[in-house]
Amino acid sequence: MFAVFRSACKPVVALAAGLSALVFLAGCATVPMAANGPSVDTSAPVPVALLVPGGSAQPGDALLASSLENAARLAISDLDGVRVDLRVYNTAGQPQTAAAAATRAVNEGARIILGPVYAQSANAVGLALDDRNINVLAFSNNTDIAGGNVFVLGQTFRNTANRLVRHAVDQGRGNIMIVHDRNVSGEAGAEAIRSAIIASGARIAGQESYEFSQNGVVAAVPQIVETARSSDAQAIFFTADTSGALPLLTQLLPERGIDPAQIQFIGLTRWDIPPATLELPGVQGGWFALPDPGLTGAFSQRYEARYGQPPHPIAGLAYDGIAAIGALVAQGNRDALTRSALTQPQGFAGVNGIFRLLPDGTNTRGLAVAEIQNSQVVVIDPAPRSFGGAGY
Repeated sequence: MFAVFRSACKPVVALAAGLSALVFLAGCATVPMAANGPSVDTSAPVPVALLVPGGSAQPGDALLASSLENAARLAISDLDGVRVDLRVYNTAGQPQTAAAAATRAVNEGARIILGPVYAQSANAVGLALDDRNINVLAFSNNTDIAGGNVFVLGQTFRNTANRLVRHAVDQGRGNIMIVHDRNVSGEAGAEAIRSAIIASGARIAGQESYEFSQNGVVAAVPQIVETARSSDAQAIFFTADTSGALPLLTQLLPERGIDPAQIQFIGLTRWDIPPATLELPGVQGGWFALPDPGLTGAFSQRYEARYGQPPHPIAGLAYDGIAAIGALVAQGNRDALTRSALTQPQGFAGVNGIFRLLPDGTNTRGLAVAEIQNSQVVVIDPAPRSFGGAGY
């Protein structure tokens, strides 16, 4: 469950394979002056605190911590003319420890916080630094914690839903039914899809949910089928992920007469993780969104060549955070790490593609739309390379 978070509406206080050029996407735009962030000496190494879940009792957190640090150091090595003094602090994956580490980091001179990973820890860090004029670039994708001095770098439901709904409308699939888990994640995903449909001018064909259990899914299938048929739905947008209800839904719905060739299946989550999901008959022809595969693949190859193992799936967020910091500092503006600078509309280029931070603390990422064809991921609508295109 999520903790009680601050309101997001509180008063808000290079794409080449080598990835060696980290620049503003729209050139050298002047960054406006602002007070919500520290002044920095861009001619000296900029102190950046990286908060990672080292010391946690959770399996995998040590590997995650190491991968985030490695990715950040790889990004630093790619910066041209910008020096970053990276200081790593362990949070043990705990909010109190994270808040204490962030406070210590700022006391020791950090001008911006990169991390932590978990939403509750990121929220605690934001609150601890609320009166210190320091911004936080968290690795979370939970928009409930965004706002004020906290920005989330992770791919959000809203961003993904907007991308996929726009594509569905472009393909003549604008009468969209929503099917979601009856839990916190499912409700949040459904709200993101609803908002995307309304914003695009598409139509909500209907909405059905199911108890988050095998029996719950089985019991809900007849009503899902009835709503899809009676509403003439052109697409069904699922919030389910591959470790949850997705395999069962995509098996049972076709068995009950819902033909994915007639009603497009769309997923809010990655349908290629784990890779075995691609073999499921029910997901063939399904759409989902993902970062530019060419860029993420190039990053993985470079990371593995340097560190001897593949990066953690979210390690690229640490690279992207350093990319944004480096691009801003390279402009030589002492206000480079203020909120006004961080939210400049041109966005940034990172290993996951283009991205920009929004004034409400959320983000927009340039995503590709993929279709599963013969158990393979095929990009059918490439990720944009700038924020000047349609939909942006």
